[in-house]
Amino acid sequence: MGLDILKHLFTFIVLCLVQALVLNHINLFGCATPLLYVYFIMLFRRGFPKWAILLWSFFMGLCVDVFSNTPGVAAASTTFLGLLQPYILSLFIPRDSAEDLKPAIHTIGFARYTYYTIICVFIYIILFYTIESFNFFNWLQWLKDIGASTVLTVILILVIENVRKK
Repeated sequence: MGLDILKHLFTFIVLCLVQALVLNHINLFGCATPLLYVYFIMLFRRGFPKWAILLWSFFMGLCVDVFSNTPGVAAASTTFLGLLQPYILSLFIPRDSAEDLKPAIHTIGFARYTYYTIICVFIYIILFYTIESFNFFNWLQWLKDIGASTVLTVILILVIENVRKK
């Protein structure tokens, strides 16, 4: 279990630094910003304690908030996704699968993992941009941000997962 915590801590630090130092400065076409740190929440295996997922998710959001100057937006969104992650994952894995199954392309298949990624990222990004904008006066920009950021983030996660697989 100690090695598992170290892997999560390493992934936490790397994704937080990549988001803060690189990805926060990308804004394609004025609407697409990759929010790659969502991948951290998606990596929790089946059977991982739900309270631990909530804590890890909250602290990831808190760190991103500190480095991105988005007070509470990422923390609220990641905590909500951390709450839903075990239930979303259970939609895509068989009931008789191992209790410590990690969601990955090579464990649940490409199509299921893609749907899992799309749902998690879409839920997160809708909540993130809704809290960030806090109004619907410019709803076309809101929709563009959600659509473009979802597509960009899903593509990045799938590329990383394919590279990590090998």
